[in-house]
Amino acid sequence: MHNAQLVFEREKKGRVAFLGGSITQGGGWRDSICDYLQKRFPETQFEFIAAGISSMGSTPGAFRFERDVLAKGKVDLLFEDAAVNDRANGFGTETQIMGMEGIVRHARESNPAMDIVMMHFVDPEKMTEYRKGITPPEILNHEKVAAHYGLSTINLAKEVTDRIDNGEFTWEKDFKNLHPSPFGHHIYFQSMKSFMEQCWSGFVADDDKLTAYPLPAKLAEACYNRGILIPAVETKQVKGWKVDPNWIPADKTGTRPDFIKVPMLIAENPGKTLKFDFEGNAVGIAVASGLDAGIIEYRIDKGEWKTQDLFTQWSSQLHLPWFHTLAYGLKFGKHRLEIKVLPEKNIQSKGTACRIRYFYVNK
Repeated sequence: MHNAQLVFEREKKGRVAFLGGSITQGGGWRDSICDYLQKRFPETQFEFIAAGISSMGSTPGAFRFERDVLAKGKVDLLFEDAAVNDRANGFGTETQIMGMEGIVRHARESNPAMDIVMMHFVDPEKMTEYRKGITPPEILNHEKVAAHYGLSTINLAKEVTDRIDNGEFTWEKDFKNLHPSPFGHHIYFQSMKSFMEQCWSGFVADDDKLTAYPLPAKLAEACYNRGILIPAVETKQVKGWKVDPNWIPADKTGTRPDFIKVPMLIAENPGKTLKFDFEGNAVGIAVASGLDAGIIEYRIDKGEWKTQDLFTQWSSQLHLPWFHTLAYGLKFGKHRLEIKVLPEKNIQSKGTACRIRYFYVNK
């Protein structure tokens, strides 16, 4: 963390980003960290980037990193969380590593001196596993990335479990939820504050210089370190697919920011095949998955057709933003993705809709 301390004290300016899911989006610990930094470095002009978005783990983070974190320029300090959503999103070990390494590598490629803090937040499943002597797999995977790149990590899932088991507080009355109560957010903040104070207990010498961190060989050769989002409405339209320039759901279920009152590429019934040409080694779609979400069939470069059910376990409650990676580990170069909506649907779904907000590509 010495690079960040040097920048904050010497340059009197600092850009700090917070990337993660709903626990990061919700403020709480994040707001407390911002207040702490401003008090710790009172002469420094900070810019804080709040890039937390509900339900999004490391894969969505990797593909929106360019837009949501780097768009405003060089970042000096990054706080990253994905352990809760990487489980909920259903990504496996391989893609959890590819997503997290994509974020870290993209960050360090943009600024080799960037300090990065990786956090593992708590949820009931992680507590159960720790009590069985098992380290949750997503934490193991993220720790592999952290160790490979020499990052700091704060395992709040383990800490909260240990402190509850030690009788210091309870989950039901004090912490209450994986979206923490104000008490829980304070627990998170105090641990992060303690960590930063320990890191910054020394001083910045006159001859100190920023250290460019080494960039080792990739853990996963196909990691998403060049991820970008491409608005789906930019693709060539075909019959059966329409652009709604300001999509608002007709039903009364919930929505999420950036997936409502925005341009959306939509097919509500089976029709012609949509074609998307891209250049890179991975491709996917970010959709609004509501109670009428359908099933798509897709293929890459005229290969085998595969299916993807767009309905999630939360789709009956809201039009949930969901990232579906349709291919990865491709040979770098030009490819074509083809998508069509099937007449079949999930037994719980009320329709066959496919609403695409973004294509995402590792270029």
